[in-house]
Formats: sequence, C-alpha cells, structure tokens
Amino acid sequence: MLVLGIETSCDETAVALYDSDRGLLADRLYSQIAMHAEYGGVVPELAARDHIRKLVPLIREMLEESGFSLQDVGGVAYTRGPGLAGALLVGASMGQALAMGLGVPAVGVHHMEGHLLAPMLEESQPQFPFLALLVSGGHTLLADVAGPGEYKILGESLDDAVGEAFDKTAKLLGLSYPGGPSVAKEAEQGQAGRFKFPRPMTDRPGLDFSFSGLKTFTLTTARKLEEKEHKLTDQSRADIALAFQEAATDTLLIKSRRALQQTGYDQLVVAGGVGANKTLRQKLNQIAEQENISVYFPRPEFCTDNGAMIAYVGCLRLQAGESEDMAVAVKPRWKISELKPPGKI
Repeated sequence: MLVLGIETSCDETAVALYDSDRGLLADRLYSQIAMHAEYGGVVPELAARDHIRKLVPLIREMLEESGFSLQDVGGVAYTRGPGLAGALLVGASMGQALAMGLGVPAVGVHHMEGHLLAPMLEESQPQFPFLALLVSGGHTLLADVAGPGEYKILGESLDDAVGEAFDKTAKLLGLSYPGGPSVAKEAEQGQAGRFKFPRPMTDRPGLDFSFSGLKTFTLTTARKLEEKEHKLTDQSRADIALAFQEAATDTLLIKSRRALQQTGYDQLVVAGGVGANKTLRQKLNQIAEQENISVYFPRPEFCTDNGAMIAYVGCLRLQAGESEDMAVAVKPRWKISELKPPGKI
C-alpha cells in the first residue's frame, strides 16, 4: 500500500510517500521558522494560513519529482492531533478531501506516535518492547512501549516541556528562534564550570520532569550578571547557555537511566526535536557504551516534525483496517496513552 502522509500540526508543512513494501519513497518539508522568528514564537493564525498556501504546491512538487501520481496512492494519513487547532484542520481537510476524491481510506494519526515510531524509518530499528524518551517543544515524557499503540506513560513534565524551556532560555538571552539550535550553538563558546545550574527533580524518586524552575534559575542568573556587568557580555551569554544545556540534558539522562533500571529494558528510543541536540546524543551514547544498552535516534531531519513519520504510522493503521469517516475532526489535546494498537479501535 502506498500512503500519502500529511503533517501540519504546528509550524512546518510536510508531506511524504511511504510504501508498505518499499519503505519511504519521497518526502518534502516547508518550514515556517523564518516567518515566526519575527515574533519570537509560533503565531497560530499565521501558521494555519501558511499551511493553506503551501500544502497543495508541496504535494504536487513531491509527486512530480518522485515520479508518482495521486492515482498511485492507496491511502491517506494526516496528523489529527495534538497541535494547533487551525493548523491541524488544514491537514485534516486536505487529507479527507484527497481520500474522498481518490476513493481510498483516510486515517488520522497521533503526532507523538509519529515521533515515537520515527526510528522505524531507519535501517537499524529497535525491537518491541522498549523505553521511549519523547522530547519536543510541547512534550517531555518517558513511555513503556510494548508495541504500536501500546504506550504506558512512566513520567512526564509537570510544567514546561524541555523544548519550551530551550525556547524561553533563548529568548531571555536574546538569541534567535527556535531556541534549541540557538542555545546549542551559543553553548559551543561557553566555559564549562563557571555556573552550576540545578538538575530539577533528580534528587527525589520518580520519573516526572519539571523545567520551569531551571528556566527561572537561568533568568535570575542572567539578571544578576546584567546588574553586575551593566550588559550581558557575549562570554556570559555563552556560559549561561552552556550551563543551561548541561543541566537540561543531564536531567533527561538521569531520568532515562532511572527508567531503564526500573523497566529492565536494554533499548532506548529518543524522539522529538530535542533529540537532535548533539550534547544529549553524546551523553546517551556514552551511557549506552558503559551499560551495554542500545540507543536509537531518528536522523536529525526526522527528529523535528515531518511527513514521513505520519505516513509510516498511517500505513500501519490503514493496513490493520482502520479508517476515518468523512467528518473532519481534530484533537488539539490528545494523550498518547489513549491510543490502542492498530486495528483495535
């Protein structure tokens, strides 16, 4: 089955073609980062309008360059949630319209399930069951993954997601949007050891996260330096960025190691935008070598939002007989624990 995947949950318009026998055949992405950077974050209404402008041309471009046509498509998958309501409606409307016009089934996909199973697009794949660390701008959680659609949440953020904390830290330091890459780049010039930031909630049992306190500590540190130096110097900005990144990634590392010990698993899947952070990858790979565990990451371009992960999950569910009726319904808030295995809805 050849599946057309559509992703429009936030600020990236993405499409892909995934075949059940041949794997990923084509994918395209248009990022709205430049547009939203002017505002320091995503503006929902602008995001939805831009998806409307870009989605059809992007699908046409992908089909033309891949050598396929819409008539080759056997099913359509689109992101149903979670995400921005207006943005989700653009992808859902297009997905349902295409499916109706082609006479093929359509299925709505959970955005975070797409991220969680993105490593399955790689040559080296984990085997079920495994532990998953999902880290993005909107979510931070650890999940026990028994199989597709079988997710038990072991711990999650009680406030800010780690990606959101990166964005807010970048903003208070005067760095560009999005915050993850900006903070990471700034941290490369930082001097290790100048600041010691807390590792939130690592001194108590449990697997939940909290990053709002770390964000506040970063803000307080920056303001104290501004009072002392009259203006935050380039070196101080880099030192703070490094201290923040070390604290955030250490926190993820400590909690992941704790979850691996509790579950007894020897496989860890890391997905979501923050999964592209080089420092986090290096630390987790070191743990993998020390403790004989396997860590799986999607390629960097599949850590952020993409159509390939939606097409892959959609293919699993369509092949299991799932499909949506013609109603265009989205779920801006949708817990991944509410999902069921493919074909068991």
